[in-house]
Amino acid sequence: MGEVDPAFIQDPEHRPKPSIIEAEGIPVIDLSPINYNKDDTFSDPSAIEDLVKQIGSACKEWGFFQVINHGVPLDLRKRIENASRKFFAQTLEEKRKITRGEDSVAGYYDTEHTKNVRDWKEVFDFLAQEPTLIPVSSDEDDDEVTQWTNLSPENPPELRVVIQEYIEEVEKLSFKLMELIALSLGLEAKRFHGFFKDQTSFIRLNHYPPCPYPHLALGVGRHKDAGALTVLAQDEVGGLEVKRKTDQEWIRVKPTPNAYIINVGDIIQVWSNDAYESVEHRVMVNSEKDRLSIPFFFNPAHDSIVKPLEELTNEQNPSKYRPYNWGKFLIHRKDTNFKKKNVENLQIYHFKIA
Repeated sequence: MGEVDPAFIQDPEHRPKPSIIEAEGIPVIDLSPINYNKDDTFSDPSAIEDLVKQIGSACKEWGFFQVINHGVPLDLRKRIENASRKFFAQTLEEKRKITRGEDSVAGYYDTEHTKNVRDWKEVFDFLAQEPTLIPVSSDEDDDEVTQWTNLSPENPPELRVVIQEYIEEVEKLSFKLMELIALSLGLEAKRFHGFFKDQTSFIRLNHYPPCPYPHLALGVGRHKDAGALTVLAQDEVGGLEVKRKTDQEWIRVKPTPNAYIINVGDIIQVWSNDAYESVEHRVMVNSEKDRLSIPFFFNPAHDSIVKPLEELTNEQNPSKYRPYNWGKFLIHRKDTNFKKKNVENLQIYHFKIA
């Protein structure tokens, strides 16, 4: 997975500190009360009132929660995990045949292809919508749009099909969760649906090999997710840590069998005008076991203008962010991350109104 940066070894600021707190308070929410009619509305709103309260509390207090009885078929999850392990078990030469290029986010990359060697992992990204429409540049005066398409490995042959089936199911879950979040904010259940008509969502297969330097490296360094919502499947090895809002302690999220870990992204923070906050998280490496995780990043259409919702702002609670174009934001992020430009990554605090 590449050599450890010597400068990193000398920099104690970035060394991961062992976490001894496991899953204290991180909510586990049962989604079984949700039922849908043929028109995709909640069949009995009164039956989910407590569920909406749980979702709202988790978003406000943690920015993270786990869900069980979520409706994603367990056999499908096993299939995508098995196919993913087969893919990552191939030779590096074989995997690099579909290396991600500068003109798209789809494809394979590993530590040696990233600017941050402190991240100890290899990745395969796959777009939820093909083609995915995206701006050509982050220049606000450039209206030209291009298309991103997927790269598919030859082996295992079933990987592309199972990924597509899995995306379909986890996308349904994402819409359900967005409805619950909308209701928890006092909005109409489908308030967010229109933003995702031509979504820029994608799925990521993460493989973290055993790391001989667990005290020096991270699976993924501390960060926040820029999109709307992340739906994460992690295996029994675990390693995800969340920064607790109350005391800024790193909390290990203990794996719950068959559960999904959900976290609020930056876009929901802006939409909610800071009612819900996107929080920092990271992944710790393991010296003995490899780890597999599969996040689904639920992102709106490229032409979405992200700003606090009108229903959630007033004279007493004015907008706390300037509007920004999601596609332009995403392209700026891609350019700084993938093209290794020596500029600061764009963050939502750059749009914060003083």
